[in-house]
Amino acid sequence: MKLGSLTRQLGLAVVAFVLVAACGSSTGGGTASCSSAKTATSIADCGGLDGLVAAANAEGKLNVIALPRDWANYGAVLDGFAAKYPSIKITSDNPTGSSQDEVNAVQQLGASSRAPDVLDIGMSVALANVTLFAPYKVATWNDILAAQKEPTGLWFQDYGGYMSIGYDSSKVPAVTSVADLLGSGFKGKVALNGDPTKANAALNGVMMASLANGGTVDDISKGVDFFHQLKLKGNFVPVQATTATVKNGTTPVVLDWDYLSAAHGTDVPTWKVFVPSNAILLDFYAQAVSKTAPHPAAARLWEEYLYSDAGQNLWLKGLARPVRMAAMTTSGKIDAAAAAALPPANGTPIRLTPDQATAAKTYLAAHWAAAIS
Repeated sequence: MKLGSLTRQLGLAVVAFVLVAACGSSTGGGTASCSSAKTATSIADCGGLDGLVAAANAEGKLNVIALPRDWANYGAVLDGFAAKYPSIKITSDNPTGSSQDEVNAVQQLGASSRAPDVLDIGMSVALANVTLFAPYKVATWNDILAAQKEPTGLWFQDYGGYMSIGYDSSKVPAVTSVADLLGSGFKGKVALNGDPTKANAALNGVMMASLANGGTVDDISKGVDFFHQLKLKGNFVPVQATTATVKNGTTPVVLDWDYLSAAHGTDVPTWKVFVPSNAILLDFYAQAVSKTAPHPAAARLWEEYLYSDAGQNLWLKGLARPVRMAAMTTSGKIDAAAAAALPPANGTPIRLTPDQATAAKTYLAAHWAAAIS
């Protein structure tokens, strides 16, 4: 695992030596076992990575939620963690759930053994629920830009990409603009990846439509109006697009992240991905450790794995842009072949600020249902 500069490593080793006694006794192999994982804000609080691993192995379980195996290569990520830490059994609940579903599970299940340990959520949902998270800084924390993390580690972005229009070119005309979706050739064919009042991907799909129709990052209303027009024309399909619905032809046109859309080409060879030059919307998801995680050591070890070189490159192989990509490119740790395969986007990227994401979510909560009813 990449820990940073030599100076940082030496400093961490000194802290680890001092904290071994506080975190538990050493095993026969000299590994510290952390008894305070629930309040650990870094691996230093567990006497180093070995102490965190020992504590996580003792827990023996990790609960994740809303992680489809075909989303950003999460199948390989889950398998990679399981292979590296075979003593930890992963329970993956509600793989097709939304960001809001993750938060609901934390609130409803509390500290029970079934509750989620960690969350992978959209920014609008993350910002609205920071009181549910525990602060934690992964060992590669310094590689994450300040704008992409909460200063104390309540949330930190993980991977991202561009909002796009994916379509089966054998079933619909070529897409060259968002406005094309209003055409007669798209009747009953246009879908989102979820409910935009709950799912980050869907919210950003509406925002992309808004930007393409003269809206701004401060005003998602034109996107809601656009989907109202799609509904009136009979073009909007009110079902969540998934790998299965794309494969069986139920949703031959999907507004979704480019890395998710590009993956449909595996099942549908005629699938194409279009990123509109007048609405190049970039966004990242975020990780958070649940404050009531039933397996706090395993939760933190999971984050360490995700932000290691291996974890970041697995997301990259899923065509998503890992948050440490710039730092890993500089250090030579990036998977160059995977980076070269990323979907293209030509133009200046637009990103929502936390306040803009929150405002968009609020507007959708008040207006979306009426627009598509």
